[in-house]
Amino acid sequence: MSEPLILASSSPRRQELLREAGIPFQVHPSHIPEDQNPGELPMDYVLRLAKEKAMTVARQFPGQPVLGADTIVLVDQEVLGKPRDRDDAARMLRLLSGRKHQVITAVCLVLAHNAGVRKDAKENRQTDTRSCTTQVSFRKLNEEEIQEYIAGGEPMDKAGAYAIQGGAARWTDGIDGEYSNGGGLPLALVTEMLRANGLAP
Repeated sequence: MSEPLILASSSPRRQELLREAGIPFQVHPSHIPEDQNPGELPMDYVLRLAKEKAMTVARQFPGQPVLGADTIVLVDQEVLGKPRDRDDAARMLRLLSGRKHQVITAVCLVLAHNAGVRKDAKENRQTDTRSCTTQVSFRKLNEEEIQEYIAGGEPMDKAGAYAIQGGAARWTDGIDGEYSNGGGLPLALVTEMLRANGLAP
């Protein structure tokens, strides 16, 4: 990669995963609204957000590739994003208790302008948007451990109110799919996208 990848996310876990993979990057969060549109299907929602995040930041960096990502937790077709407050976090964890659910991450790669492309053609940049789904099973949780976990603060900025690589690891009794996807960035998919677009060996 001649120019470092721009990561359109402030997520510490996504940054950690990219560092573990040896992918050089710079962080420039998008700060866009993350509300689901009325009637919007979960997959459409997560794909849209990943692309909007990437394109918003890409307008500031026409000469560099930009990576945007969004993660949702899905149970009974209900999208669990980041909890609004402690009560909402508790509601989500009760929903997930003793059940299987899906963690879906959409990733959008916006390619840099080719040489000779006019700088005012920013909206015509090539994009590659894909998704990864991992199925996760939780054991039955009791109210005491839910409240204890919430008191520690970890759930409050996480989709589904938990971090699979953090305190919720002890609740996980089954994973079907890419583990890093549970942390918000499917590294195998990202690496495949970078290679497919000539940005990685």
